[in-house]
Amino acid sequence: MGRTDYYRDPEAPPANSVVPSVTALVQDAEGRLLLIHKTDNDLWALPGGGHDIGESIGETVVREVEEETGVRVDVLSVVGLYTDPAHVMAYDDGEVRQQFSICFRARPVAGELRTSLESKEVRWVDPADLESLRIHPSMMLRIRHGLDSDRAEPYIG
Repeated sequence: MGRTDYYRDPEAPPANSVVPSVTALVQDAEGRLLLIHKTDNDLWALPGGGHDIGESIGETVVREVEEETGVRVDVLSVVGLYTDPAHVMAYDDGEVRQQFSICFRARPVAGELRTSLESKEVRWVDPADLESLRIHPSMMLRIRHGLDSDRAEPYIG
């Protein structure tokens, strides 16, 4: 299913749904970030996805990261809550979703990199190489917040 992201675009269609979701800023021992090359919008992103009924939000993080990357993680902390109503995602089926994402810090504990239906490439990326990848501005905001060691409180916005 294709997806078009609208970010602070006055031509964006109005949202018709909100789905709680998660992303995970996962760093390995060398400080590299776990990123996926998404199949739905052809952008690089932190792994993540929708929260399912019957699971805790921490379980959602662990499930989504493992489903998309093959890596099992332990959740460490909250980076921030990202609910900008000016960021909507329009899907081919007519759903237009307002962003509602909680970003977590996590560390890898097991597994091997692999792709999924949602990720055509998965890799560990040095933060110095981020500018060479096509990453949505909203995702870059989460990454910057997650890498900011001086940030004491989670972002709320």
